[in-house]
Formats: sequence, C-alpha cells, structure tokens
Amino acid sequence: MPNRDHSRRGLRLSLVTRWSALVGTLLALGILITLGLMHFFPGQPLLVFGLCLLLVVPIAVITIRSEIQPILSLFRALQGTVTSYQDGDFSFSLHWKQNDELADLVAAHNELGNVLRNQRLDLVQRELLLDTMVQNTPVAMLLIADSGPIAYANIAARQLLNQGRKLEGHQFRDIVEAASPAFKEALARGGDGLFTVASAAEEDGEEVYHLARRSFSLNGRKHDLLLIRQLTLELRRQEVQTWKKVIRVISHELNNSLAPLTSLAHSGAELVRRGQTERLPQILATITERTRHLESFILGYARFAKLPTPRLEMHDWAAFVERLGAEVPFRLGGELPPEPGCFDPAQLEQALLNLLKNAHESGSAPDRVELQIRRVQDVFRIEVMDRGQGMNDAVLTNALVPFYSTKRSGTGLGLALAREIAEAHGGRITLGNRDGGGLTVTILLPAVTLA
Repeated sequence: MPNRDHSRRGLRLSLVTRWSALVGTLLALGILITLGLMHFFPGQPLLVFGLCLLLVVPIAVITIRSEIQPILSLFRALQGTVTSYQDGDFSFSLHWKQNDELADLVAAHNELGNVLRNQRLDLVQRELLLDTMVQNTPVAMLLIADSGPIAYANIAARQLLNQGRKLEGHQFRDIVEAASPAFKEALARGGDGLFTVASAAEEDGEEVYHLARRSFSLNGRKHDLLLIRQLTLELRRQEVQTWKKVIRVISHELNNSLAPLTSLAHSGAELVRRGQTERLPQILATITERTRHLESFILGYARFAKLPTPRLEMHDWAAFVERLGAEVPFRLGGELPPEPGCFDPAQLEQALLNLLKNAHESGSAPDRVELQIRRVQDVFRIEVMDRGQGMNDAVLTNALVPFYSTKRSGTGLGLALAREIAEAHGGRITLGNRDGGGLTVTILLPAVTLA
C-alpha cells in the first residue's frame, strides 16, 4: 500500500539523498561566493573568509530550518496522536507530502490508527451485544466490589431486589437488609443453593430460586458475582413429570400384584365351592407371597419419601462393618481406617445393604462381592465392588434417578435411596465399570469431627 501511494507522488527521494543534495548545494554556494569575493578582494583572505561566513551562514540556517521545521511539526503531531491513542481516541490521521522514509512512517502510523479504530468499533459492538444479552437474561446478575458497593446489576436483578430501580452504587449490605429472610439465609450459608420466597402473584404460592456465587480478582480488587435464577416453572414441570412416572410405576406394580391376587382368590373360592380344598394351601401361600412383595414395594417408597435428617455420630468402622456383615455376605478389602467416621449408622447401613444386595443380584459370584473403606485426604471412600455384568452407558447415566430400574420387579429406589443418604451426609455417590468386568459403586463421605 505505501509503495502504490509513493508511485502516485512521483519520484521517491530518501532523506539521505535530500540532505546530501542540500549540503552539496550549500558547499557549492559557499565556494562560488568565496571565489567571487577573492576576485573583488585579492590578497585579503581573512576579509574574504569573514564576508563568506556572513553571506553563507544565514542562507544555510534559513534553508536547514525550512527543511527541519516540517519534520519537527510531524514529530509533534506523532506525539499528539500517540497520546490520543493512549486515551482511546483513534480518529486522527497524519499527512506527509514528501515521498521518503517519513512518508512510510506516516503511512504505517495511519494504518495502525485504522486497525485500532476498527478494533475499537468491533469491541464497542461486542460490548453492546454482551450488555444487551446480560441485561435481558432472566437470570439476575450482581457484581459486587470488595463486598461493598454494587458495581453492576442487570434488569432482572433490579426487579428482584430493588423494584426495578437502579442498583449500581448502592451498598450490597443495605440491599440484603431489605431483601427476604430466605435470601439472607442463602447468602449466609455460602456457596450455591436454593431458597424459597413467598410469591406476590399467587396466594399461598412460593417462588424457588437458585443462588450461585463466584469470587475473582478484577483490577486488583476482589469481586463477587451473584447469579440468581428462578426455578419455579422448571421445578413444577419436573415435579409433574416425576409424579407421572411415580403413578406409572405404582400402577404397573399394583396391577402386577392385584391381578394375580384376584385370579387366585376367585380360584380358591371356586375350589371351596366344589369341596376341592387340597390346593388351597398352595393358593394361600402364593397370595401371601404376592402380598408381602406388595407390602415391601410400598414400604420402599415410604422409606424413600420419609428419609429423616441424619443423626450424625462418631462410630468405629470395625464395629459398623461387623454389624453389616451379619446382614449380607461380602469380602472386606484392605484395612479399615483407624479414625472413626461421622455418620448416621442406620441410614448408612441401609444404603450399603442396598448396594451389596445389588452386587449379589448382578450375576457376580458371592465371594467376589467386596467392600473397601479408606481414608483419602479429607474424605472416607466407601466402595462396593462386584464382578457382575456391569452397566452400559445409558444405564450408568440413569441408574441414580429415582424409579429407574432395569429389573423386571425392581422399584428403582435402591440406588436413589443410597444417593439421597450420601448427599444428606454432605457426600456423594458415583458409579463406574471395572476393568475385567463388574461395577464399582463409591460413596464419598466427608471426614469430619463433631465438636
């Protein structure tokens, strides 16, 4: 691009060429003046030298100044545009009429200005787009500087916390004081969580929100980002789907049990009418077995729905494992932790019984069902391992979902109950296939000590 511009200006003269020509011209002028003065003042070299200086020096100063002045003006303009660039103003450009190295510098400077100006326009457009997206998102967003003033709040945050009025500049603690008690409690708990507030739109209704909190450093200052998302509609839709699934499972199980019971009762009545009572004990035994299965099914649902808050106590692992072994067989792998664990023994026993029974029903040999309990940093790692068929990816994804089961007579509550117990203890549960076949179900419990 600069070369094409220079070709339009005509012949290119570099600075070295121009200044060499200027110096040569001044030297030639000095020589001519000296020769002329020597002709008029022969034999007086000092007078000739003095007159030559008086004539040549002013001409040289004026000529050199006329050449340097535009360059100095250009340098001042460059300094001014650089200062403007530092201030974020990229609207200036420069012009240099000569076709030399300074023209290349001016062209590069102008090109840099164009690039910075385009980048600034792109950045402004992106900022406008991002601000539009953030302002119109249904998630309330708050940016708080040093746990003090609110630096940024979108429309959803204003509507949720300040009746649509501006929040920037307000002290966050003042906004919290005017907010609902549930919001204050959620903030005091720290981390992420749900909180519920009374709905102004519905009588006796509630709105469920999810609070997420993140901290980071911005310009050397600590900032907190709060994200508050309303989950009421999503939870209601999920609740409806869950109830539909529960009703389908219960209806299916009831039909599978009541239909045979009706048929058996009718058959028993017919046999009694005929006086053929020799098959009655078998019919009654079958009715008893189906009734017990139905009772077990209902109790499983009740146990899952009414799981109480765990009563945390310090317990020795050896005594706990010994009591567990009296209920279901397994092989203990490795040494037990010497430190006691903090858990509800009844609930954790129920969770592990479900996992161990699942392991025995997986097709694994009984002596290959293994239980390991280890202390890993700040958690107790409880693993139930088998050498059964394992699970495919689809089953692994849904195995912990309530009411999901691949067994014909399963309720889909065993793993879900274990997950509920683990999370109630502040832990979590994971599933994974083993190398060589089988499944590993891991419960991670925090290694805490009661005060």
